[in-house]
Amino acid sequence: MIPGMAENGTLEPEEWELWDLWMRAQRLLTRELDRGLQHDCGISKAEFSVLVTLWQAPGREMRVCELSDSLDWEKSRVSHQLTRMENRGFVTRTPQGADGRRAGIGLTAEGRRTVQSAIRVHADNIRRYFFDSLTPQQTEAFRSWSGQLIDRVEP
Repeated sequence: MIPGMAENGTLEPEEWELWDLWMRAQRLLTRELDRGLQHDCGISKAEFSVLVTLWQAPGREMRVCELSDSLDWEKSRVSHQLTRMENRGFVTRTPQGADGRRAGIGLTAEGRRTVQSAIRVHADNIRRYFFDSLTPQQTEAFRSWSGQLIDRVEP
């Protein structure tokens, strides 16, 4: 809790307490999910994000700029990430467009094996750390609240 904020701020002490609790829970959940990917699959959260995005793309490949937009990452971040993943054998550059420029990226066989395994592991961890502790009523309340938040915040 932030001391003295009830008098000066717009939140009551109980609201600060709930906010702090939610932030801590979110950090712990993210940490455990990231640890699971690293420990059980040998990949980072960033690698998982790229692999899953490519896995869901038609033909398991897409243009690099589309990948950047889909992940909402800067193009330089995507470029550096793809270089590391290409060195690990997860992705390969592919020719795209009439001029054949190397502007595409696709999954390799190793990338496909890794993402399939990681999806199973990640899903199991999401179930264990998130869904298993929710009642059906909590699940519906969380779904409703999340949708409302997205509608308020997303442009």
